[in-house]
Amino acid sequence: MANLLFWPSKYFFYAIGNTSAVYLTADIALEEPARILLLGCGDPRNVLHTIFTEPRNSRNVLLLTMIADRQPYATIWNIFFHFRLDKDSHTTLIDQCKKLIKHSETAQKWKVSPYASSIKMSTDYTLKELRRHWTLYVGMEELPNSRLTPIHDAFDQLSKKNSRENKITATCSLGPLGHRGLTITPEHFRNFWKTGVTFVDGKRIATATLLNPTFVYSLGREGCSLHHGTDPLNVFHLAALFGNAKSAVSMTEVVKAANQEFAGWCSSYLDSLSSTSPPTIRFFVGKATAVCRALCVFGDVGILNPGVPVAQWKTQLIQLSGDEYYTSAPGGAPVNFNVIHTSNLEDHIGLLNVLVTSLPLLSREPSSVLYTESLLFLGQDSATKEFTEHLHADLSVIGLLIGLSPVDYLCGFSTRSNTHELIMHRQSKQGANVSQFQQVTTWKAPTSGDTIASQTANIASPVFDEHQLGTLLYDIYQSIFEQESSKTFWAANQKNVYKAVGVSNLAHYGRESFVLLLQLIRRRLQPSEDSWTRVMDRFMSLQLAAWSIESMDTLHLQDFGGQLHRHVPDLVRIVLVVPREKLSVLENSKPDEIGNPPLQCDIFGMRHQNIFTAVHVAFGRAIPMGTKSRPHVIFEEDTRGWAGSSSLVVSFVAPSWLLCAEPPEQLSIGFGVRNTPLACATLIKKLGLALHVFSAKLMDKTLVHVLPEHPLPSRYPSESLGRKEPGVLSQIGKSGAASVELDEQCELITSLTARVSITNEDSARLFSEAGGKVVPQITQLSPCIIRVALGDQTQDIVYPFPVAGSAHRLRLARKSRHIEVVVPTSRSLMPDGMKLNPFPVINSKGLLHTWSIHRVNLSALPVLDVKARNIKEWLDPHVAFTMSARELSLRKKQQIDTLMFVKNTLQSIFVGASGIQGGTVHRLFALRDKKTNNCDTCIFIDEIRYDLAAHTLICDGYVLPLTVEIIKENEKPFANLVHQGKMINIDVLEGGMQAWKQLLPAFVERCRSSWTHGANCEYIA
Repeated sequence: MANLLFWPSKYFFYAIGNTSAVYLTADIALEEPARILLLGCGDPRNVLHTIFTEPRNSRNVLLLTMIADRQPYATIWNIFFHFRLDKDSHTTLIDQCKKLIKHSETAQKWKVSPYASSIKMSTDYTLKELRRHWTLYVGMEELPNSRLTPIHDAFDQLSKKNSRENKITATCSLGPLGHRGLTITPEHFRNFWKTGVTFVDGKRIATATLLNPTFVYSLGREGCSLHHGTDPLNVFHLAALFGNAKSAVSMTEVVKAANQEFAGWCSSYLDSLSSTSPPTIRFFVGKATAVCRALCVFGDVGILNPGVPVAQWKTQLIQLSGDEYYTSAPGGAPVNFNVIHTSNLEDHIGLLNVLVTSLPLLSREPSSVLYTESLLFLGQDSATKEFTEHLHADLSVIGLLIGLSPVDYLCGFSTRSNTHELIMHRQSKQGANVSQFQQVTTWKAPTSGDTIASQTANIASPVFDEHQLGTLLYDIYQSIFEQESSKTFWAANQKNVYKAVGVSNLAHYGRESFVLLLQLIRRRLQPSEDSWTRVMDRFMSLQLAAWSIESMDTLHLQDFGGQLHRHVPDLVRIVLVVPREKLSVLENSKPDEIGNPPLQCDIFGMRHQNIFTAVHVAFGRAIPMGTKSRPHVIFEEDTRGWAGSSSLVVSFVAPSWLLCAEPPEQLSIGFGVRNTPLACATLIKKLGLALHVFSAKLMDKTLVHVLPEHPLPSRYPSESLGRKEPGVLSQIGKSGAASVELDEQCELITSLTARVSITNEDSARLFSEAGGKVVPQITQLSPCIIRVALGDQTQDIVYPFPVAGSAHRLRLARKSRHIEVVVPTSRSLMPDGMKLNPFPVINSKGLLHTWSIHRVNLSALPVLDVKARNIKEWLDPHVAFTMSARELSLRKKQQIDTLMFVKNTLQSIFVGASGIQGGTVHRLFALRDKKTNNCDTCIFIDEIRYDLAAHTLICDGYVLPLTVEIIKENEKPFANLVHQGKMINIDVLEGGMQAWKQLLPAFVERCRSSWTHGANCEYIA
């Protein structure tokens, strides 16, 4: 597991999503088959919304099967969104569960069920867990009062508390109309928690008297673990309702709009099941990090059982279904994906853990995309600075290390708006009840936005100086773990001590996390064994040089070393049996007081102590088997878990020599709470200074078992050096991998250097001293490609990251016949790089897709009513907010910035097409080059539409390129258009016309839904 083990004082059940649905295929080509991995996704809203948006070409399974069985959408709504049900809805739920129980007796029975063609299971355990929950739902009404009463009391208590709250988180689903929901959304929230339903009508509310069992059973066991922010409105897009309203919106209208959107999703899903290419939704029960690890191992070595537990507090190992994964037939389970959405796992396990576990599963296609999401971002002025803090390294450095970067970071803009989030966040600082700030990030390979480099297979990985890389990795390590030291913690948090102590239990990373990051980096960079050893030697030397009694590294060294050398055979797995009564100290503590403290194990004696954070636990019995020379343990899990009385069996891996560091009789194995400021403040009185929940002597054979640890199956897939494709010239010689040069602190990239070894004799003759010492000519062909010219011969160098070719330097070695081109990296706000074409349309195996602009299906987007009530009050600021503070400053100073000019033109079009300034709605716009007064582009705007998932608006229109041929063929109609069409001329400033020539093809491609590119299309050719 990549993240730490926590004591689960509190568990929140997210029965309903807490953010509005997103369009999952918005960043891949229209015709490209989507292989989507959803990690940490608690409900199917994103799946349903995506199916609804695409043009025609346990609870979740319960919901999908009810849609497939054509149950009334109103009934499905009640069952999925209400925690109190009327009798008819409850009966429908129980009948559906009984049907599913019958179909799920065995995996084979499910495969012949009417749902099997569209709903598949990745593991047999998944089906068993789903069936167990369906059985619990059915059996709840038969529970004795001794169990039912506490359940009802818990729901009543939470209901009473929340019915007095003033939550406005649902306003985020309104996008730029959020301020209009500040009254109605908290009113709905209170009504929902007071009644358990979304109904407004008193008679319908009165019929909902039965507790919905699907809200009762979760990982939080039987009872009420429902998250206190649960609100059905969070899921839906309500901007059009509020934006088009002629008068104040009522709660009845809000609920009706949400119901209609849900019905549209259900209807689209039902239609898709009978289409020629129905969607396959595959379910996989397990912790996200464990699921990723299992799929990665299978993809590398083809093993169905990688020895990975499905989750903490469980001993069940992941066993992939052979029927699903061992098949060459169409529709087999994928192990790499072109879309990965990680929900807001970042908030729960840390951004690095999300990237480390999911990135190996992302396919290498240019269109592949990974989404991360946070609801805890601070909303600072500098998002880049905040990302650097979350990644513990510079964004460009991380991009080269892992081969993935945020698109916005490279391009300097986003087509998804979160300005409403920023406004709400600022209000929260002024006392408004806003508890979250949503930040969604789109990650892609840095070279995939280059129209030429993206066609080059297997671009060579960058080469780092071993000394610098070792230093960089140690700096990342230090940044992650430095606040484990109390001295560093108090020094770093002097200004916010109270808050820092309160969140000190929310640690995301253990030494295993860092080792998995090293594994990912090594997999990406592909250094030789000797080279990697030298990198780690540098790392270790820095670690030892910083050795201090104040450093927690002294206690974690063996944990780190054991994880780092999994292939070394002298590792042992230590199993500690913790009697159940020993957990009472934590079980009886108040959750609000102790929080969810991280747990750990340690080996300690008279002279040594070593801490281990990669710990696995589950309830049950450890039964010793085998012989003294070949011991093993059989684990018998107590399926009752927390409700049972079995001991807690804890295990971790440690270097075997530690057990000989002192006489074995002096050594003990401990299980306890990690030393954090909050744990010290709340638990030392109960657990003692060591914070041990329980410890046992190493030689106590009833409580401690020492077993040999077998290595995990692993393999590093080999990557060949860059294979040149058509469009990439190599006439001069051979190009090697780019070398990375870091600054003196080994924190930032100063340059990338690529060498061309001259093998062409004509080029060598020109380059030699005898040939006249010809100096190579350098031009930047695209964001990642520099072209070197020697006479008539040219060579294209492909860098692994966008570069600033205008700042290149040359190193010429005429005797050894090689050329080195040294360039700095580029990103947003820097020269060259993606500025050469910020809006690329990428050709991936004949399929086109926009890279920095997400795709939309115009027919699925509601139209803005430009005559609606007071649209100026919200649309005017929304359009104005397209400009960043930097761009506003540049515009005020009349300075040149191409992206600012493009936004300025877009603002003019939106203002004119909506009529918010002057009252007149205009439909025809001409882009006129201010310098030459020439006009070669006309834009016809038919309608403005709500881009709901992106929380913004778009213009739905047509583009007329004014070529000589088109004007000649339509001379009279065009003359009438000019004189009678009320054309608005928009001045386009310096560099703007070129940007629009790049932007318009991307705009056309983003909304293409009803036609395909022909064989002679210039963009395909």
